Amino acid sequence: MFKKMLHRIRELLLSLISFAVSPKLVTYARNPPNSSTLEVGDNEGNDYDSHCLSWRLAVEANNVRGWRTVPARCQKYVERYMTGGQYERDTELVVDEILSYVDRIVLPGDGMDAWVLDVDDTCISNVTYYKGKRYGCDPFEGAGFRAWAGKGECPAIPGVLRLYKKLIGCGFKVILITGRDKERLGQVTILNLHDQGFSGYQQLIMRTPEHKGQNAVAYKSNVRRQIVEGGYRIRGNVGDQWSDLQGEHVGDRTFKIPNPMYYVS
Repeated sequence: MFKKMLHRIRELLLSLISFAVSPKLVTYARNPPNSSTLEVGDNEGNDYDSHCLSWRLAVEANNVRGWRTVPARCQKYVERYMTGGQYERDTELVVDEILSYVDRIVLPGDGMDAWVLDVDDTCISNVTYYKGKRYGCDPFEGAGFRAWAGKGECPAIPGVLRLYKKLIGCGFKVILITGRDKERLGQVTILNLHDQGFSGYQQLIMRTPEHKGQNAVAYKSNVRRQIVEGGYRIRGNVGDQWSDLQGEHVGDRTFKIPNPMYYVS
């Protein structure tokens, strides 16, 4: 009897020591961590998020190119980034830098100083649409996106709206360039932008049949060339994709709004 009690006490002490060394041991033994159960604050969760943070940084630096979907393991990370406040803070920081640059520009007064802004996920947000695409883990689907855009419910991105109003107030000519199809989405896009506070721009340029077959870089380069040939000086260029900021006539300075949900070449 005494030996049995001694054995039980020994087992209990060993259990307590194990728990003190690793308080999560029992929990993880019963529920091994995976992509759907990891929480921020767990060592395993931090390792997981660290990988996805590095992936997002590489995307924003344009070191990772041509990717079709967000890695499945990063779905929760991208969701938290886009909806948990960090995306807004990052965007506001970019806008503050743009405004600092804007304040140093001296306008000659001839009305030919222009700024180019992209539309989707630069001026107005498609996060609601991409929520249904698992924040970019599912492939882009053109018909579905056109159906979403056709509702005219894309909300303004607050930081960029703040920038837009500053540019208009300073006397810059703001030219919006979008890859949206003019025939299908022209009127609804105009109304959506107006409803969200984007009024008073110089021009909204959309894809037409003459741009058929052109990738984003070629299309936007050609449009910017026409702007410059029209006598405008492009003092700045803002977009969420590197393809908005590459090619010819990109402007005096370019600024990228973060977007880890999709890649447009």
